[in-house]
Amino acid sequence: MKLDFEYGTGTMPADLPDELTDVFIPGITVSDPACISRNQLVNKTRESILNPIGMPPLSELAGKGSTVTITIPDIVKGGCQPTSHRKLSVKLILEELYKAGVEKKDILLIFSNGLHPRTNKKEMRQILGDELFHEFYYSHQIISHDSEDYEHLVDLGCTERGDRVLMNKYVYDSDIPILIGHTQGNPYGGYSGGYKHCATGITHWRSIASHHIPDVMHGSDFTPVNNHSLMRTKFDEIGMHMEKCMGKKFFCCDAVLDTISRQIEINSGYAKEMQPLSWQTADRRTYVPWAEKKYDVMVFGMPQDFHYGDGMGTNPIQMMQALSAQVVRHKRVMSDNCVILCSSTCNGYFHDERWPYLRKLYEMFQHDHMNILPDMDKYGEYFATDEEYIRKYRFAGAFHPYHGFSMMSCGHIAEMNTSAIYIVGAQEPGIARGMGLKTRATFEEALEDAMKKYVGDKPNILALPLAFKRASVHLCMKGNKEI
Repeated sequence: MKLDFEYGTGTMPADLPDELTDVFIPGITVSDPACISRNQLVNKTRESILNPIGMPPLSELAGKGSTVTITIPDIVKGGCQPTSHRKLSVKLILEELYKAGVEKKDILLIFSNGLHPRTNKKEMRQILGDELFHEFYYSHQIISHDSEDYEHLVDLGCTERGDRVLMNKYVYDSDIPILIGHTQGNPYGGYSGGYKHCATGITHWRSIASHHIPDVMHGSDFTPVNNHSLMRTKFDEIGMHMEKCMGKKFFCCDAVLDTISRQIEINSGYAKEMQPLSWQTADRRTYVPWAEKKYDVMVFGMPQDFHYGDGMGTNPIQMMQALSAQVVRHKRVMSDNCVILCSSTCNGYFHDERWPYLRKLYEMFQHDHMNILPDMDKYGEYFATDEEYIRKYRFAGAFHPYHGFSMMSCGHIAEMNTSAIYIVGAQEPGIARGMGLKTRATFEEALEDAMKKYVGDKPNILALPLAFKRASVHLCMKGNKEI
């Protein structure tokens, strides 16, 4: 079976045994639930906004003099097509606010980048479209969350569990805090959207350090991905703590998205009641009971540029996170001795401007008794408070330094759940070996070695073309959709 897998800016061929290999491509091998037709998108989105779950509509909440924040996800996911959920929902929410008497001057659009690079002007325009962008940008009513701007953060103490909660002060102070979200499969807590949006997007590294950590991510309830892990529980607790301290509920407008970010369903209202309902539809798209057997070998490829940006598929720490994300999603169909074969140019491109601290973290991992990635966790606060890295996050388009520690927390999961991981086609193979990965020049050589050492001469092989090009699913065994 001849297949092509992502590799740098192109692809790498693989010749896999026909009789041993099954292929899964999200949205193609098993179709997604039908998306809303283009001519119904406006009506369906408006209908959801006018009939929120568990709280009054905006017409009752808003009035003249009301201040409003509309918090919008960053560029990482959700689509930027003309009919994207962000574009449509913001326009329709603004219509309802204006009808209720809210004045434009009292509305602020906030990009919820959390520890991701702060949303730049080009991305704002791409996400919102020209009309919304021009309406709000030049009056200084579009901003990107700054998790290090302490003048515009409010410390809300701790949840009952003891997790720190700091949040965006503009959101906290607004009369009507609105969250635009995406109910899309996510290895961190099952889904994006809902309380995950506010718990990660408008907070501070100390809040994120309560859940994106080894103690949470290496627990038995985290892998395989599910909707009731400790991480998901913490997201909900943090979001509800924000609501308690604000004295008001978030008004959410979330879209269940398909493989190419088209809307399947729109749900609005109170996150505590809206989330479980949105998950019912999202589960049909995301948790796919397809596999008839467990797989000994998982094969996929990494482009250089995906998800978190250019260098995601070449920076060794980001590569580990990406490898682990596939494990978290597909653990239900992996055998206990599963091996991964993954193509990557692994060419030494760290993209230091975007991740200015990861080269140093990689070098530290090679020394001083750093045997596994969790050994690095003790340096989290040291890096998170480094003023130069913080300045690069705030003003130079870099990820926040603590983000690297969440990546390493996830990155160890691949090692925890596989017998071996082969990076195929590495141009600087020593970089991959420095992360504990094996290297071979071709898929055929990697498979031959894995068959000799780990999986025997007739392994079940799962091929995942386009693994990082299309929104992934969470594969399950046929007849067993336990989530």
